[in-house]
Amino acid sequence: MNMGQDHEKADQEAVDTRIGGQARRHARLGLEASRVAARYVGRRASGRQDDGVSGATDLVRALGGLKGPVMKVAQLLAAVPDLLPPEYAKQLSTLQADAPPMGWLFVRRRMAAELGPDWQDRFEAFGRKAAHAASLGQVHRARVDGRDVALKLQYPDMASTVQADLKQLRFFLGLYGRYDRAIHTSEVYAELAVRLQEELDYARERRTMRMFADMLASTDGVRVPEPVAALCTERLLTMTWLEGRRLGEFADAPQEVRDQAALRLFHAWYQPFYWYGVIHGDPHPGNYSLAADGTLNLLDFGCVRTFEARFVEGVINLYRAKRDGDKELAVAAYESWGFTGLSQEMLDVLDLWADYLYAPLLDDQTRPIQEATSKGRRVVVHVHRELRRLGGVKPPREFVLVDRAAIGLGSVFTTLGARLNWHRLIEEIMGGFSKEGLARNQRRALQRAGLQAADAESEQHSAG
Repeated sequence: MNMGQDHEKADQEAVDTRIGGQARRHARLGLEASRVAARYVGRRASGRQDDGVSGATDLVRALGGLKGPVMKVAQLLAAVPDLLPPEYAKQLSTLQADAPPMGWLFVRRRMAAELGPDWQDRFEAFGRKAAHAASLGQVHRARVDGRDVALKLQYPDMASTVQADLKQLRFFLGLYGRYDRAIHTSEVYAELAVRLQEELDYARERRTMRMFADMLASTDGVRVPEPVAALCTERLLTMTWLEGRRLGEFADAPQEVRDQAALRLFHAWYQPFYWYGVIHGDPHPGNYSLAADGTLNLLDFGCVRTFEARFVEGVINLYRAKRDGDKELAVAAYESWGFTGLSQEMLDVLDLWADYLYAPLLDDQTRPIQEATSKGRRVVVHVHRELRRLGGVKPPREFVLVDRAAIGLGSVFTTLGARLNWHRLIEEIMGGFSKEGLARNQRRALQRAGLQAADAESEQHSAG
């Protein structure tokens, strides 16, 4: 056997070992998750307390070696108030989105699968080590036609990994629903299943990237990468490299630097929502970077959803109801989202949640986004327990991503320690809203990007 064959054999053995190891880890996760969940649910159903320390440690150990959206699922579960003991939530929140990167043998084979056996001839330079590694893929820096590019390369067999993770999510939500009816989870699962499967489609992400570039073309200080179509596939996304430091590295920067970054992020997120009915559903510090001149770079466009104008109008109407003390408008907002036949007790509980969410936007002064984190936690837990007492509520599918995004965005602002007048910013962005204008803007943006509305698109998918 010659040297080339030796390398090919080693390469194949490495692939076989990695795939087999991944399958074993998924099996271990299923067994460990089942054991831990059954123990916790049994204790909770019988009224006994579970200190959670050993179970949480075991679960994190099972999760820690896996790639894929299971990380996002775990973090989602940790964020649901009163669902897990504090020890579980604390342990799960330590899971990092970054995963160990694929080695060069994997990268070489994956690139050949996407661009053909002569793929290396298409680059002037290609970084063998990953610049970044995340849940679904990793990023390599390369050079082509005299410019630096970023190549987002999906990990092998991610479609089956997503399906396995969705089974775990359905299992956890099913257990949750057996003893806690505060949140009816059928729509939660259906929405997350569609969104997670969409994130596997890098051809779709390339189109959403173009849509954001279009929507933010006139926004100062915000930059979107440009896709390199000739080097893109459904599992490989190539785009211009945007130089900058990740946003999470600026926690100790001067206040004015952090405030400017937060201001640009505010516009980059809220303008698409209120003017086009489009949101980026996974805002966290790793999805943004800051250039030396203060420009905010947007780096990830996999989790994007569009909304009908009536849904966005409901968000604005609830804000105005809270601002003006208009209870009838608040009820109209809830009903526009599909909450009907609400008792006064249920309205009072929903109002408590809305008061908490909208508080920073109603306060006409420069301030952090959330000044009382511990108080906020108490409000969330109280609302959750009251919903459970009243028989629970079934949130519309649209709320799943909006709530996830609101929590993520607030976390980024909190990490930055930004101090802005959120009230004046939101009033300015909402000022020119009309349902007709938003629908017109959205149609134009989607048409230019070759996309259709996510809420219509989701009806064509199987939730798994």
